[in-house]
Amino acid sequence: MEEKLNLVQEWDKTFPKSEKINHKKVIFHNRYGINLVADLYEPKDAKGKLPAIAVCGPFGAVKEQASGLYAQTMAERGFLTIAFDPSYTGESSGTPRYMASPDINTEDFQAAVDFLSVQENVDSEKIGIIGICGWGGLALNTAAIDTRIKATVASTMYDMSRVGAKGYFDANDSEEERHNLRVTYNTQRTEDYKTGTYKRAGGVVDPLPKDAPFFVKDYYDYYKTNRGYHKRSLNSNDGWNVTGTMSFMNMPILTYTNEIRSAVLVIHGEKAHSCYMSKDAFKNMTENSNYKDNKELMIIPDAVHTDLYDKVDIIPFDKMEKFFRENLK
Repeated sequence: MEEKLNLVQEWDKTFPKSEKINHKKVIFHNRYGINLVADLYEPKDAKGKLPAIAVCGPFGAVKEQASGLYAQTMAERGFLTIAFDPSYTGESSGTPRYMASPDINTEDFQAAVDFLSVQENVDSEKIGIIGICGWGGLALNTAAIDTRIKATVASTMYDMSRVGAKGYFDANDSEEERHNLRVTYNTQRTEDYKTGTYKRAGGVVDPLPKDAPFFVKDYYDYYKTNRGYHKRSLNSNDGWNVTGTMSFMNMPILTYTNEIRSAVLVIHGEKAHSCYMSKDAFKNMTENSNYKDNKELMIIPDAVHTDLYDKVDIIPFDKMEKFFRENLK
């Protein structure tokens, strides 16, 4: 039985609506039969077939947050864009809720390309993607498999498979630590099956402990305040299911990024706790690669992780527009 989608009609984004764009909600499906809901943004004065960009992220966010801001801003600059909710989250379908998958979430990006490819006002040879935070890593994984994508931006990127297997800053990178985590996950699986429910892992900690590390404060400042809070956002509320991200542990998502032939721009804040992930991903993408010339790493001075979620004076939209103009042709 197909799930009934409940689409919110009022503007409920964390950013104001631009007068330069037309906006509507659209629905498309991935190859697993999950219906994905997206906000479509197009320039008001658009004529003919446009270059198009699909946007998603951050990991645990919804399209009403950072991805929508990116999509609307790029639409103001002449692109047709969509910001979509991944499978099992936000307004998109998929049960049980609040699950993530390196395979299905990569497929979500490919399904967005499917959708854009058949729109009458889109040039199917000029499609790009933007991934933010954990969806930056998934965007690179998608670019490695989908030859229809001509240009990819990974902004303030997380490699979720690395974090899942090794912890933050690779601090839990040992067989013993991974074994203990597997025990925790599988104990929870049994409990969930007994109860017929899925325990939530909890979103960003609230109230904020006085001794919280900086990156936790950084997330709190976005997800738990008026700046970025959204009622459908996992990070703003009860988080993923405890077992929701389990499979990232043993499914590395960046294995073939050095075979990406299309253009890639990786953007990260210099002072972001996560900057090491972009630097390493870029190194792995360009080392032993025959396709280095169209790859670029851009480090934003003094910026922290969530600055690239919504700080429009810090997010390098001019650079992104130039990058897409040069490579979507």
